[in-house]
Amino acid sequence: MAFRAPQAGAAQGADDPTAASLRSVVKPLKKTPADYSSLLKDIGSARFTLIGEATHGTHEFYRERAEITKRLILENGYTAVAAEADWPDAYRLNRYVRGLSDDRDSREALSGFTRFPTWLWRNTVVAEFAEWLRALNMQRPPARRVGFYGMDLYSLFKSIQAVLSYLDRVDPDAATRARFRYGCFDHAAADSQAYGYAASFGMRKSCEDEVVSQLVDMMRHAGGHRKHGDDNADEHFFAEQNARLVKNAEACYRTMFGGRVSSWNLRDQHMVETIVHLDAHLSRQGHLPKIVVWAHNSHLGDASATQMGDAGECNVGQLMRERYGAETYLLGFSTHHGTVTAASDWDGPAETKRVRPGLEGSYERLFRGAGVERFLLLLKRNERLQRLLAGPRLQRAIGVLYLPESERTSHYFFARMARQFDAVIHLDETSALEPLERAQAASSEVPETYPSGV
Repeated sequence: MAFRAPQAGAAQGADDPTAASLRSVVKPLKKTPADYSSLLKDIGSARFTLIGEATHGTHEFYRERAEITKRLILENGYTAVAAEADWPDAYRLNRYVRGLSDDRDSREALSGFTRFPTWLWRNTVVAEFAEWLRALNMQRPPARRVGFYGMDLYSLFKSIQAVLSYLDRVDPDAATRARFRYGCFDHAAADSQAYGYAASFGMRKSCEDEVVSQLVDMMRHAGGHRKHGDDNADEHFFAEQNARLVKNAEACYRTMFGGRVSSWNLRDQHMVETIVHLDAHLSRQGHLPKIVVWAHNSHLGDASATQMGDAGECNVGQLMRERYGAETYLLGFSTHHGTVTAASDWDGPAETKRVRPGLEGSYERLFRGAGVERFLLLLKRNERLQRLLAGPRLQRAIGVLYLPESERTSHYFFARMARQFDAVIHLDETSALEPLERAQAASSEVPETYPSGV
């Protein structure tokens, strides 16, 4: 698919005939409980609802996503949330919302999120949602409680420690074997970037064989581990997934210095692999799982309908559609202007930044021209909307960094929205997400997603 800019002189914004046509088919959102009833009906029996965000720092995206998720749990029987978050950190929150931890409140349960950017999950909306979910779960039997899981792969060394801690409890001999294998990383001094650089350029032997062997060992002895003092299947799944994450993270860091495409694809393939294994794990508990996925639009909108796909990138939305078909539903967000929480540099502090109005030729400018402040587009079964939004047009993606001075190159790509998503929510003016704290601790994490940080 070739993406080209709209022809010079083409109408945009309020004078765009497409914008005028949109006015008659959008579903205005009036901030009432009825707003998302048609959306839930459109989602129907889908088992995987992927809810995106056009930025990593917009309050309304997080708030509306949380409200939709609450309704999916209560009305459509959803059983888990999988987020673009590190597995060990999210599992601590999972234990809290399911009543299994000693954390006093959601803020304490979220304190494990220390990797940049902390505001991605340590914010007021996620804290409120966690309290709501815990209160709901306390009214349900343990087998029916809704969990919260991470699916990202940047916790290489934290996941190694989680595997060792688990094996120390249930199988000391296996822990000794694991320490020997993971000792391959000792030269990197818990610096994933240093490991990736040395392995990529042949300065050090890669740890590929060791991490694969450790995962195979964990899977082979799964039954025995449960018999010897740890009968909690969830705890073994947590440890095994950490071992799987170490294997995939090692591969990702090893390829990172070879180019964006290969490391991006490995990352999104890992996210999908995590969802697949989570689905299988929850299925063994006797109930058909339904999983809400929270991540950036760039991960959840089908990459094959975007400029990303032209460059050879795949993503979670595309891979989930290919694997699960109609059981997957993709929902994106859009905004024209407002404020956003973002940094100017990697590891920098959270700032409140002004979001520039959507560029000419963009979906953001088109939606502004529709003249409706907040609306829902149900694309999946609406042929007229599919024609109107066939594209290609520019689409904005703001990650953890926002660089308005280079916005066109840093934050826009071409997309065919009618194929990219099943539904889109546009909120014309939005406001910055409120972090639980503004300071950002130093991180050894490599800025793999620079400049957009998605």
